[in-house]
Amino acid sequence: MFRKVEESQTLLINTQAKALEAQNKEIIKFGFGQSPFLPPPKVIRALKESAHRKEYSSVQGDLDLRKLMSAFHLAHNGLKVDPDNILVAPGSKILLYTIMLAFEKADVLIPLPSWVSYAPQAILAGHHLIKVNTYFEERWRINPKAIEEAIKNKKYQATILILNYPGNPDGLTYSPSELQEIAVIARAHNILVISDEIYGLLTFDKSHTSFSNYYPERTITTTGLSKWCGAGGWRLGAAFLYDGIEIEFKQALIGIGSETYSCAPTPVQIAAKEAYTSYYGIQDYLNEQTGILQKIGLYCAEKLNAVHIGVHPPQGGFYIFLDFSKHRAALSRKGITSSNDLCEGLLKETGVMILPSSAFGFSKDFLGARLAFVDFDEPDNKEEFMLTKDCPRIIKGINLIVNWIGTLNILS
Repeated sequence: MFRKVEESQTLLINTQAKALEAQNKEIIKFGFGQSPFLPPPKVIRALKESAHRKEYSSVQGDLDLRKLMSAFHLAHNGLKVDPDNILVAPGSKILLYTIMLAFEKADVLIPLPSWVSYAPQAILAGHHLIKVNTYFEERWRINPKAIEEAIKNKKYQATILILNYPGNPDGLTYSPSELQEIAVIARAHNILVISDEIYGLLTFDKSHTSFSNYYPERTITTTGLSKWCGAGGWRLGAAFLYDGIEIEFKQALIGIGSETYSCAPTPVQIAAKEAYTSYYGIQDYLNEQTGILQKIGLYCAEKLNAVHIGVHPPQGGFYIFLDFSKHRAALSRKGITSSNDLCEGLLKETGVMILPSSAFGFSKDFLGARLAFVDFDEPDNKEEFMLTKDCPRIIKGINLIVNWIGTLNILS
C-alpha cells in the first residue's frame, strides 16, 4: 500500500549517536559528515540581519544571488553559466531529485561507492537504476569501459549519469584526463550528466575543474553552501544548467520546484549573497579549512593503511572509504561477515561509529565502510593547528579502530 522508503543512513547514524550519548556512552562520531567549521562571520551576520525578510522569492531564486554565483564559479573553476540557467533551492539534494523527476522514465547510472541518497531518489522517481562497478585498485573511479558495460543493461531511451567528486564516501577526485575520457563516452551515448560538485571548493590542491568544461552541452552541475561554507542546516543549494537546455526540460524543473519546495528561504538567500560576493575574497577561509582537513585525512589514511585496512588518501572533502577485506578471515571467526556486522561490532566494542558500505550501494558481504573525519571542534587558532591538541577524538577513534583490528588478528 505504501512506498518502502528507509531513513537516509547518514541521518539515521546521527540519530543513533545521539541516543547512545544520552546513555552517557562516549561515542566517536565518524558516521555523520558535517563540517565543524562555522560560516564566515559576515555571512552569519547577514543571516541575522535578514531574519525579518519573510517574503517568498521566485522559484528559481534571487536574481542577484544567481549573478553572484555565476561570477563566483567562473572564477573558481571556469564553470560558465548564464544566471538565468541557475536554479536555487533549499539544498542541492532536492535539486538532484527534481532533475530526476523531470524525466518520465530513464536509466540512472550510479557509480559505486555512491552517496546514500542517489539510488533511493532514482527509485522513488520510478527510474531504472544501474550500478556502475568500480574497484579499490582503480581508486573507485569509473572509466569508459565500466560505463559501456553498465549501459548494456539499459531499458529506456534517456540515460542519466551521476558523478560526484571529490566524492562522498571516498574523498577522491578525477584527473582532467579521466574527466575527458568520461566526457567522450557520455557524448557518444547522449548521456545527461549530473555532476555533483558540492565538495569542489574543498579540493585540497585547488585543482577542481567542473565536468561541464569537458561536456558543456549536457551537464548539470549541483553545488551549495553546506560543505565549503559549513552551513548544511541552512539548506541552500544550486543547479547550474547547460546553455541551450531544452525549454520543456527547464520548464519541468521550475514547475516541479513550484509544486514542491516553492523557493529557498529568503533570509538564507540574502546571507548567501555575502558568501558568494567574491571567490577571491574567501581564499583565506577556504585555505584554513582545506589545510586542516588534508592533515587529518592523510593522518587517518596512513594509520589505517599501516594495519592493512585499505584506504586511498583523500583529495578533498572530509571522508575516506575503508576496505577491511584483508581481515575477512579474522572478522569471520568473530561472526562478522557483512559491513553491517562490521560497523555494529566496532560500535559496540569501541564506541567508534562508521557507516557500512551497504549504505553506499555495495552488497552486504563487502567489508567496507565510510569514515567521516570531522569529529573535532573548529580550532580557535587555525594557523597553529595541531592534531594532538585540536583533534583528540580523531586520534582516539583511529587508535581504537587500529587496536580493535590488531586484537582480532591476535585472537585468531
